[in-house]
Amino acid sequence: MKAHLATFLLFTSSFTLVSAQEAPKPKQLTIEAIFAKGGVLGRAPESVEWSPDGTKVSFVQRDDSGDNGALYYVDVTTGAKPAVLVAQEKLTEMKPPAKTKSDDREKDNRERYSVAAYHWAPDSKHILFDSGGALWNYDLAAGKSAMIASAEGGLGDPKFSPSGDRISYLREHDLYVSGLDGKAKRITEGGNANVLNGEVDWVYAEELNVRSNYFWSPNGKQIVYLQMDQTKVPTYPITDYIPTQATVDEEKFPKPGDPNPSVKLGVVSATGGKTKWIELPATDAYISRFGWVHDGLLYAFVLNRPQNKLDLYLVDAKSGRTQVAMTETSPSWIETNDEYKFIANGEKLLWTSWRDGHTHIYLYDLDKSNALAPLKLERQLTRGDWDVVSIDGVNEKTGIVYYSSDQEDERQRQEYRVNLADGVSEKITKDHGTHEAKFAPEANWFVDNYSALTTPPALAVCTLKDECTTFWSGRSVKDYALLVPQFVDAKADDGTVMHGVLLMPTEGVAMVNGKVPLITNPYGGPGVPGDWDSWGSVDLFDQYMAKRGYAILKMENRGMAGRGEKFAAPIMHHMCELPLKDQLASVEQVLKQFPQLDRARLGWWGWSYGGTMTAWALEHSDWFKVGVSVAPVTDWRNYDSIYTERYMGMPKEQAADYDRTSVVLNAKQIHGRLLVVHGTSDDNVHMQNSMQFMYALINHGVPFDVQIYPRKTHSISGEETRVHLFHRIQRQFDDVLMPKTAASSTP
Repeated sequence: MKAHLATFLLFTSSFTLVSAQEAPKPKQLTIEAIFAKGGVLGRAPESVEWSPDGTKVSFVQRDDSGDNGALYYVDVTTGAKPAVLVAQEKLTEMKPPAKTKSDDREKDNRERYSVAAYHWAPDSKHILFDSGGALWNYDLAAGKSAMIASAEGGLGDPKFSPSGDRISYLREHDLYVSGLDGKAKRITEGGNANVLNGEVDWVYAEELNVRSNYFWSPNGKQIVYLQMDQTKVPTYPITDYIPTQATVDEEKFPKPGDPNPSVKLGVVSATGGKTKWIELPATDAYISRFGWVHDGLLYAFVLNRPQNKLDLYLVDAKSGRTQVAMTETSPSWIETNDEYKFIANGEKLLWTSWRDGHTHIYLYDLDKSNALAPLKLERQLTRGDWDVVSIDGVNEKTGIVYYSSDQEDERQRQEYRVNLADGVSEKITKDHGTHEAKFAPEANWFVDNYSALTTPPALAVCTLKDECTTFWSGRSVKDYALLVPQFVDAKADDGTVMHGVLLMPTEGVAMVNGKVPLITNPYGGPGVPGDWDSWGSVDLFDQYMAKRGYAILKMENRGMAGRGEKFAAPIMHHMCELPLKDQLASVEQVLKQFPQLDRARLGWWGWSYGGTMTAWALEHSDWFKVGVSVAPVTDWRNYDSIYTERYMGMPKEQAADYDRTSVVLNAKQIHGRLLVVHGTSDDNVHMQNSMQFMYALINHGVPFDVQIYPRKTHSISGEETRVHLFHRIQRQFDDVLMPKTAASSTP
């Protein structure tokens, strides 16, 4: 059993607490302040990267408006404060084409899928800027930029060649390679709206976390790429209702049981020519990751459609011969991620698996004399009743692997190192909370993105002894006199401990005779960990509502990520059913532990899977007087193939499970007052979900409230929109849970 060293008392030091007589009047926290440009904390640095020579950390820093900014750097060799690397006036010279698309969907996708705005050249003396349709090569010494390519339709996924003498990019669904003089050549043929050469489609990006579908060979002579054929993939119409003549964007979107994109792997010369196609048994399967082990040897991970069997293929790039070198299976599912790394010039592989019940690191050997031979397991590097979150860096000179895990406390995320030779591990970060490390190329420094439950985020450059110099931190929240959240635990019916946080008010207009209404706000879905000891686990809207007198509860449940297969796997074929069971158990135990909570005034709200949970909770319990369901999946047949089939199977074979877990088919059972919220341009959870749900509610005579946001995506973003949305959420709870006299006198 792990000891949870963090307690409520340990976290009060991050907030300044003074007596009521001494305390000045706190600054008012408003929804307008929370969602203003820059927010309460200020804009955090964007696109934090290491220069290839490992001497600089670069980042984009904008002002609160987001309209003005520059590229800064920290020189780790001198320890100097951040300085301007490329000034704003230089950046504004590198303009995008006039007709480049820049609507809410495009902006949302660039943020959601972490599309980089700049790329270091291998020599660390040049930077490639992507201005959204134009590529510029900037000479740091000369302070001058040169346009490499430009297209009104946009250019995608630009990269330097390994030697830095050429640049590759995507244009109109084909791959191009250009010299630094801008002379370009198309090296693939046949790309179109259905056939994507080296381009990532929506479902691979969203559910397999694929960010690139082509890679240079180390010697710069060849490029391996994935061709995706979407011809048979159904389309979904996303309508813009604002113009007089409404427009429709057809999105390729495979739903459960639908044809997925057919994929095949090809190798082409960097100077162009005929593609050599690699024969892989990828029929109705996913090529989830691929690349170069070294010059002449490729690898490809092939995941079967049920996502419980993964084969690692090694491929001779010259002959095209393939061989399965390793197979991973699971009784539940296999998560696709980037937590693997070929090291020692391609002679070893670091691999992560939860084959022993928890995600751990394994070291494999490749056969030097027979490149296609099966891999041999050398040793399991980490082990224990905890999970490795990520492999963050490898120092091959010292034989040390750096990784993050919840090794000492399931609520925290700390950075560790393990020795390749003997498997001995050691923690290198000190402060309690959540650390996300980004290591330099040689793994001799790291950037620590750190926060804790009551400590706002900060970025620091750290040595391997965790001696850190902070180069950015959020603005102080001291003047807001925020409430101090506390950790809470509850037990599921099988004795499993579930973690969470509770924000308890001491005053507020929603309180009646000392009794406090409780709003539960879980996510609840698979693939997402708790990360409770982090600033984001309790957000500023939670604080705003707590200051109005609402208690806020956020709990994990079985089915979520980060606590091993036994904790995650029971959600299979029981989407929302098991999570609700665990959430109700948590609410019941918290109500008993804190008698000031008012059992008669309970509410629930959530977004995406959390929105689905909200509707499900109001259908399958009568505990909650009010709920807000934002962008919910209301029938799993409506969501995408990869995510849904991973946890639910195929709809034909598992029809009963799909019917049983459908919010739409259970609509007549709604208790309490429900608000349904959706954006019309949501290309992730389509508005079709809410439309089907509302149709069913109407047919069953169930009253409900609705709020639609035109042109808004799954994030429903934008300052004015967010202010409107969160005031609407507040009003929904005020109307039902607040005393009528107070509700009528408050905004």
